[in-house]
Amino acid sequence: MKSSKLFNLSIFFFLISANGIAQGLQKDLQFWRPYDQRGINIFETGKEDTVAFDGMKVRIGGHFAQQFQNLSHSNTAQPVFNDDGVNTNQLMDIGFGSNLATANLNIDVALADGVRLNLITYLSSRHHPEAWVKGGFIQVDKLGFLGVGETDWFDKYLTLRVGHMEINYGDAHFRRSDNGNAFWNPFIGNYIMDAFTTEVGGELFFQNNGWIAMAAVTGGEIQGGVTNPGFRQPSVIGKFGYDNYVAEDFRVRLTGSVYTTAGSNRNTLWGGDRAGSRYYLVMENTLASPAAQFTSGRINPNQTDNITSFVVNPFLKFKGVEFFGNFEQSTGSGRNETENRTWNQWATDLIYRFGPQEKFYLAGRYNRVSGPLSGSGADINIERAQIGGGWFVTKNILAKLEYVNQEYNGFSASDIRHGGRFHGFMLEGVIGF
Repeated sequence: MKSSKLFNLSIFFFLISANGIAQGLQKDLQFWRPYDQRGINIFETGKEDTVAFDGMKVRIGGHFAQQFQNLSHSNTAQPVFNDDGVNTNQLMDIGFGSNLATANLNIDVALADGVRLNLITYLSSRHHPEAWVKGGFIQVDKLGFLGVGETDWFDKYLTLRVGHMEINYGDAHFRRSDNGNAFWNPFIGNYIMDAFTTEVGGELFFQNNGWIAMAAVTGGEIQGGVTNPGFRQPSVIGKFGYDNYVAEDFRVRLTGSVYTTAGSNRNTLWGGDRAGSRYYLVMENTLASPAAQFTSGRINPNQTDNITSFVVNPFLKFKGVEFFGNFEQSTGSGRNETENRTWNQWATDLIYRFGPQEKFYLAGRYNRVSGPLSGSGADINIERAQIGGGWFVTKNILAKLEYVNQEYNGFSASDIRHGGRFHGFMLEGVIGF
């Protein structure tokens, strides 16, 4: 771990200590998702105003995650030697060990009645040795601060977010691990195709009697910029669905989302997670490093120019039993490609939560992706199964155990992923407050 990461983590632990002293003074905020166990299965923040505004307030929280990895991998790729005589298709020798500890600093500020600022900073991440801002936004749920008269039409039904923020495409991003924040993910790894990015823009969200609808416009890129204007087009994001209890203890949510842009200098819908995956160095060669090859175990369809992606997400919860699905299709191309390529992903999660306050759970997931590779056009598919469980030691402390098995099919003999497989156990501890 580099010295800057040690410094960042020391700051983080100082904040944890300070938070422990003042925890009783750290109250919840309006229209806010708690960072602990209470935040599980919360998607967009609702319109129920359960916290009174009593002046400007700053809330400092954080997340911390640590994994222990015991994975093995194999392949049947033919040897490919570089100029130094190194076989770049020889897999790195990996085994039991601890991964880099990751940490997030969460700052939320109540600026006015119904107006909140959010800022998240990665203090330690797999890909970056330095602290860096993930993103931030202002969320508006009430317009009274404007002093323009009656605003019930907005206050009851609408939420506005503006900033450089995590885009609201699909529902899986509400459940994925986000660097140090692994509290809301019942598993240790995210999906093989990980739809996550931050973009500059704004979204308007409508909620009424379970019906939800959202429209957003962003700059379409993770960092933005003013160069190469001929390549840049805005991205449009939409969501429509229903989320309500149809009977006692039976919640039903079903949403459909779309993300589309006609052109981009470098779109990162499938490559926007700069923090990195949980499966360190799987299917990587002997020259790899954890920071440089930070997306191990995932695949990016490289649709970096134009892209149109659709996803349907059903979510059912009856007492302690939960089902979450992710059925996705993405069509697009890279800058130098003349034809679009279509990729498909589907995933099903089944979770059973039990015990007092659902402190324990068992979980299983099946995830499959398929599509033509950029360049070669080879039709490949990757399949992953995850089985595990967790224990909420307190509402702020979570321990997880997972067995994962992932197999690669259809890759050419010269590709390191030919006949590829990784499998084994992962253990993760998470703190959130």
